[in-house]
Amino acid sequence: MNDDHYTRPDRKHSALIIIDVQRDFTLKDSAAEIPGTFHATQYIKPLVQVYRKLRHPVIHVVRLYCADGSNVDLCRKKDIENGKQIVMPGNDGAELMDELKPSSSIRLKSDLLLSGSLQQIGPMEWIMYKPRWGAFYNTLLEKHLRDLGVNTVVVCGCNFPNCPRTTIYEASERDFRAVLVKDSTSALYDTGLHELKSIGVSLMSTDECMTWLDHMEVEHATK
Repeated sequence: MNDDHYTRPDRKHSALIIIDVQRDFTLKDSAAEIPGTFHATQYIKPLVQVYRKLRHPVIHVVRLYCADGSNVDLCRKKDIENGKQIVMPGNDGAELMDELKPSSSIRLKSDLLLSGSLQQIGPMEWIMYKPRWGAFYNTLLEKHLRDLGVNTVVVCGCNFPNCPRTTIYEASERDFRAVLVKDSTSALYDTGLHELKSIGVSLMSTDECMTWLDHMEVEHATK
């Protein structure tokens, strides 16, 4: 556990940020499968359940690619303009994995999300669209977290080199404390983990994160 009081994660004021665990990125042989994401989902599920139980914030961050390519990253714009369908608004491939939703009947409200608003799906649970790699870029995430009294982000999800990694650096730039849950995140690599640790990010397994959160449950029970 990080022992620097400036960067030590604060479980009482933490939010779980789940990055891009959508069907097109997760399911085997899907349009843009990121290897390891389906496997990571089984570890993310208990984290979501604990955060719901504690009534602490959960933010599901998603990508949505319009068919005309107007909101797509430059590196994928040509493919989308040529007809490739990845996380398109209204398509099943854009939906969150059912295992991570409070109800399997919940679907993305694409127009709401693309407008920049958050879709609330539980007492302390939201879906949020991000237009680029990082979840803080040109979104309401920082304001939303500040309004909720959050000072620590617990990050997991799809494709560490791109979106989780960028999101953590953006969080650090904004003086949020940060945790990366390693086995709940796909496409990890050792150099990236070393670099995160060097800027004060706490690295935990899912079991370690659950134990860390269990201390808060004990504290609540003894009050």
